[in-house]
Amino acid sequence: MLDLTFEAPAPRRISGATGDWELVIGLEVHAQVATKAKLFSGASTRFGAEPNSNVAFVDAGMPGMLPVINEGCVAQAVRTGLGLKAVINLVSAFDRKNYFYPDLPQGYQISQLYHPIVGEGEVIVEMGPGIARRVRIERIHLEQDAGKSIHDMDPHMSFVDLNRTGVALMEIVSRPDIRGPEEAAAYVGKLRQIMRYLGTCDGNMQNGNLRADVNVSVCRPGDYERYQESQDFSHLGTRCEIKNMNSMRFIQQAIEYEARRQIALLEDGRTVTQETRLYDPDKGETRSMRSKEEAHDYRYFPDPDLLPLEIEQGWVDDIAASLPELPDEKKARFMAEFGLTDYDAGVLTAEVETAAYFDAVVEGGAGRDGKMAANWVINELFGRLKKDDRDITESPVSPAQLGGIVDLIAKGDISGKIAKDLFEIVYSEGGDPAEIVESRGMKQVTDTGALEAAVDEVIAANPAQVEKARANPKLAGWFVGQVMKATGGKANPAAVNQLVTEKLGL
Repeated sequence: MLDLTFEAPAPRRISGATGDWELVIGLEVHAQVATKAKLFSGASTRFGAEPNSNVAFVDAGMPGMLPVINEGCVAQAVRTGLGLKAVINLVSAFDRKNYFYPDLPQGYQISQLYHPIVGEGEVIVEMGPGIARRVRIERIHLEQDAGKSIHDMDPHMSFVDLNRTGVALMEIVSRPDIRGPEEAAAYVGKLRQIMRYLGTCDGNMQNGNLRADVNVSVCRPGDYERYQESQDFSHLGTRCEIKNMNSMRFIQQAIEYEARRQIALLEDGRTVTQETRLYDPDKGETRSMRSKEEAHDYRYFPDPDLLPLEIEQGWVDDIAASLPELPDEKKARFMAEFGLTDYDAGVLTAEVETAAYFDAVVEGGAGRDGKMAANWVINELFGRLKKDDRDITESPVSPAQLGGIVDLIAKGDISGKIAKDLFEIVYSEGGDPAEIVESRGMKQVTDTGALEAAVDEVIAANPAQVEKARANPKLAGWFVGQVMKATGGKANPAAVNQLVTEKLGL
């Protein structure tokens, strides 16, 4: 595992007119479960379908239609819980959360208030090289998503698309352990990374497949420590919830604004009202949406159409045995096996596709230089892909091709400069790197006799430069450059440098 130093959360402090204030943040992250069918129906979850085309009778709230639970959704929730080192509850139950809204045709949402499928867990959030914090997970429960109300098609009408109605969500509820905007974004990013590795949520925030409700409050220095000792939430101040945040940047901006808004109210002698708010990114501010409801407002009660969900420990154990290598484990392995820095290993494991690509590069050849491979992936490949606005899944250079270039450098067949030319050929035209080197005469000149002749020729043609180099050995590099130029960059630079040093008597 990673060698991490765990620090207590460093609270973000904001200076007010009457003294300092600290932030307290908790998040409810809604992650769309990666399944082809919905939580209680066989309707498709495909994004981008025609409005109201992915709707089963039960999703539309038709009378007499009974929900049938999707086992795949349950498995994905268990898989997520295991990935977050959480308690898996072998018995859980579904409840009805009752409220009226046009995009909720049943008049209630099926959720898990009292008996969630996953209990307490944790997320390790890195806040710098070797520095980490633990954010406690209170619970993960399964619930249905609602539909979508569309208000901008006609100024006099609202439209409802029920395609998302009944799509399975995992609501991941944190404890109020987060103490600043940057840490909140890092926490959501880490959750996204883990779920993408697990294959339980694609993490697409733009499509609404991952979104967060952010709870923000402010308190005086020392009050958070009092809360930890007593578990009395009154020490943390009145919280406001900012709904449906689907951008890491907007999460940070909304927290910053909301904290300052609450501080201004308190210092003006007023109170903070517990409410649900929305963030307007164009204005950079939050605005009131509705007063914050309590559980009794939703009239929760056990769903009469669904029996308690009972799962077997053996089934959970089978899922646990199938878990992939998770990002922290993979990062630790890259650092240990290949001597990569914390930064480089972090870049390579940030996205599951990138980690898979690098794994394929280093595993494709026996004894392949992992550190050199990492440098080529991060510097050359990533740089070229960014220039073309492509991601790693669209790379024209396969792991086998990049590994072949690394092998040619390691064997001394090509120099670093030739390797860059070769990379560009492979990127633009494709082909086997070794065959390209042979067919185009790109192989590095390592024959000592040929190199010695080239060095002698350059030295003989530049007697004045020879005297300068003997007086100042740093100028010997000029001769190396001339030989490389004369050989079209094919000479072995190390061999040339050694010959120049010997010939000049340096």
